Amino acid sequence: MITNGRSLTLRSYAKINLFLDVLGKRPDGYHQIRTIFHEIKLHDTLNFTLTKKSSLKILTNTDFVSTRKNLIYKVAIFIQKRYNVDYGVEIKLEKNIPVAGGLGGGSSNAAATIKALSEIWELSLTPEEEHNIAKNFGSDINFFLLGGTALGEGRGEIITPLADIRLDNLLLVKPSLGIFSREAYHLVKPVGSHNQSWREITSGFKPEMCFNRLQSGICQSYPEIERIIDQLLEQGAIHSLLSGSGSTVIGFFRDQVSTQRAAEFFSGKNYWNCITQTKERSTK
Repeated sequence: MITNGRSLTLRSYAKINLFLDVLGKRPDGYHQIRTIFHEIKLHDTLNFTLTKKSSLKILTNTDFVSTRKNLIYKVAIFIQKRYNVDYGVEIKLEKNIPVAGGLGGGSSNAAATIKALSEIWELSLTPEEEHNIAKNFGSDINFFLLGGTALGEGRGEIITPLADIRLDNLLLVKPSLGIFSREAYHLVKPVGSHNQSWREITSGFKPEMCFNRLQSGICQSYPEIERIIDQLLEQGAIHSLLSGSGSTVIGFFRDQVSTQRAAEFFSGKNYWNCITQTKERSTK
């Protein structure tokens, strides 16, 4: 029996892309990609409370997007209608992952919503059902249903689990500007040959192997991002690159001291930054 007021709290983790290559344009208008995702410990927090009224309500600590355009809302409405759910839910979102930063915050929130509603509405969705729902709303959501490290192919929705890679000294830096996926892929440079370093990443990771095909086009349009990449290297990063299709840059550092020093440098320039680590795939 479903009890009114029952609640569930989930962490919704961000991701970085250790590798992202664009293989070509698809007939459906999307780009064919090959990417290696890795969850990181930076996260949003979502609290779901069951209500007997069928309405859906989202409360957030930041006014980042209208409710009805939010993936959380779209996914919740979809599940409610598909499974004829008579109950509603109140969702409280504590947002820490930057919007339009290439860290997958919206997709991660959507994946958490699928899992939470399966439990709180007692739907007992199978993994296959969860993934089928996810495919309707974006390319990264399927990854977040799995987590850890994974190869993404197709639009990014075809997910193959990979062995987790432990990285402890990651510095994320984001300027005030945000870049949405559509623009990032519009700016991508023509592909000559495909980068094959993804094979090596899965067997013997080194930061220098990381690659993002979207980076050159974005840096040409947004020189500030290229400056951040260069400044991370000047601050001692082993390697730095753009994460995904947003505006966040990743710096890979050797130790905690140099990571902290670099974070203070970027804080002094009023850039959002975050020291984080990779997260292993949950066994739950």
